[in-house]
Parts: sequence; structure tokens; C-alpha cells
Amino acid sequence: MTRLGILISGRGSNFQAIHQAIERGELAAEIACVISNVPDAAGLGYAQTYGLPAHALDSKGIKRADFDTRLIGILHDAKVDLVCLAGYMRLLSPHFIQAFAGRILNIHPSLLPAFPGLDAQSQAFAARVKTTGCTVHFVDEGLDTGPVIAQAQVPVLPADTVESLSARILQQEHLLYPRALAMAIAALPKS
Repeated sequence: MTRLGILISGRGSNFQAIHQAIERGELAAEIACVISNVPDAAGLGYAQTYGLPAHALDSKGIKRADFDTRLIGILHDAKVDLVCLAGYMRLLSPHFIQAFAGRILNIHPSLLPAFPGLDAQSQAFAARVKTTGCTVHFVDEGLDTGPVIAQAQVPVLPADTVESLSARILQQEHLLYPRALAMAIAALPKS
């Protein structure tokens, strides 16, 4: 069974979508640990409710190298096969990326390579594109530049606001992430 380490910073709605897909039998994986760099992140409460190993690792006031070393240690202790970023609002260091090279997934609220970085939905709205969406990709050392696993399109409607567009993109994220994760798991080398 593929062991997942999930990193969150907030409510963890994509983490919840992954967990629910596992519970429904749609995703052959288990959640080995959930880690948040924000101690009071709502997603940690969800993890605890379902008996999932949850860790709060506050990133405030800790040097990046020390934080990443502790984070890597928790993930290695949990014997994770894949690391899933699910609303994790912290840039990963090259040291962390090298520790899990080719085994880190992220979800981003745009059709990459369009609108990388923060506020992708606002960027798409300001650019007046007709279609945007979301992307699950492998993480490399660039900003949202890793190889794309899967994407889902979302039309930008005439009556949309950034908020309504963001909500519709999030709905697609919840569907896309488990499917893309299943594809990534299928591509893992068999031991």
C-alpha cells in the first residue's frame, strides 16, 4: 500500500478529498501522516477526528534548514512513499526536494504553465481568460514548473467574481487530486 505524507497549512480541503477517496476505495493508498506548519490549522483537527497521525510543526522563528530537517525526519519516520502538498503555503527548499526527488505532488489553481505562484485565480481573472482550471504536478526546484500529471478546465463565466471562480476551481481540485494521485501511484516502481 502506498504511504502518503500530506502537508497542509490551513483547512486541508484537498487533504480531505484524498482521504475521502481512500475511504471510498477509489485510491489505493494510506495516509501515513499529516503535517502542518501552522499549529492551529483546521486540517489537523480533521486528521485527529479520523485517527490519522497528525503533527503540528510550527515554522515561525525556525531557520529553513532546521525546519526542513525536522520535516524530512517526520516523513522518513512515517515511511512515506509520496509527499502531497495540499494547501501547503511554504516554499520547499532544494534540500527537501532532493530528499523526495520525483515523489512530491502539488495542486495548483491554474492550468500551468499559466499563472504560477500566489493568487493564480486573481491572475486568471485579471487576464480575462475564458478558461482556467487546476493542475496536479510533480514538484521540482522551480515555482510551479514540475512535470504536469493532470489538469481540469474550468470556464470563466461572465458573472464570475474571483471568489465564485475560486470556488468552482476548488471543486475541480477535489476531483482531480485523487485521480492524479492514482496515476502517480500506478507509475511508481514496484518493489
